[in-house]
Amino acid sequence: MKLLLLGSNGQVGWELQRSMATLGKVKACDRSTLDFIDLDELRKLIRDYKPDVIVNAAAYTNVDKAESDQENAFQVNSRAVHLLAQEAKVLDAWLIHYSTDYVFDGEKMSPYTEEDKTNPLSVYGKTKLQGEEAINKSKCKYLIFRTSWLYGTHGKNFVKTIIKLAKERDELRIVSNQIGSPTSAELVADVTSLCLYKIAQNSLSSKEISGIYHLTSTGKASWYDFAKYVIIEAKKSGGVFLTNPENIIAINSSEYVLPAKRPANSLLDTQKLCKTFNLKLPVWQIHADKVIRELYLRGT
Repeated sequence: MKLLLLGSNGQVGWELQRSMATLGKVKACDRSTLDFIDLDELRKLIRDYKPDVIVNAAAYTNVDKAESDQENAFQVNSRAVHLLAQEAKVLDAWLIHYSTDYVFDGEKMSPYTEEDKTNPLSVYGKTKLQGEEAINKSKCKYLIFRTSWLYGTHGKNFVKTIIKLAKERDELRIVSNQIGSPTSAELVADVTSLCLYKIAQNSLSSKEISGIYHLTSTGKASWYDFAKYVIIEAKKSGGVFLTNPENIIAINSSEYVLPAKRPANSLLDTQKLCKTFNLKLPVWQIHADKVIRELYLRGT
């Protein structure tokens, strides 16, 4: 199996380099070797390499900057994805793509299923939804994994930010009225690779499984809950902070205004994924503990 990995230096892409290594030959490209702004270069890469699987972990992920940088967000999250889908269709290759809870408005009281109506609140969410729609219209073989609240040992994320801020400040004020399921990049990468393995073994037909899937950990937390958990567990690993868990203050999202509006409910129902691929996903605390320990083993 020949795999083309795009966005290899991002949180998920970094983990995918490890998890996909046993599946076949992997050609990994990051922003320094492939710029999604240059669609001709992207097309040439795909046609020259002729992969069996295109794994797109590249995205414009700066949610707030996207509000004022709409053209670049659209280019990376929509126009480039449309090209990937077209090229995958021509090659009869699988396209693996990652999307987001931001395609929903967060007003539903229970976890979102893949069939729920989308209604993005931000430019980022709109461009990610446009990417999904382009893939679906192309009729290529695809898996779109919607995920949320990503973190890991590599790249910028909430866990690393909270640890950094807690060393610098004696109090943190964290939003408590937005909920989701913190999901590690490692989990996303491992599930992706397992799904590709099952596809390679011809245990599932493309018509049966091609589509959108929700991929997150199980359980739920607010950003406030998550921040408090991070500091408690980091202290167990030897972390020394100015902020103690009791000095993390819960606030309403209206007190922390950002350019892009976030969904209040980011919970995604993962039953379709688990049933189709015979998976059982872990509670979010398991990978959170692992990532925090790894960060401190590295000397964070």
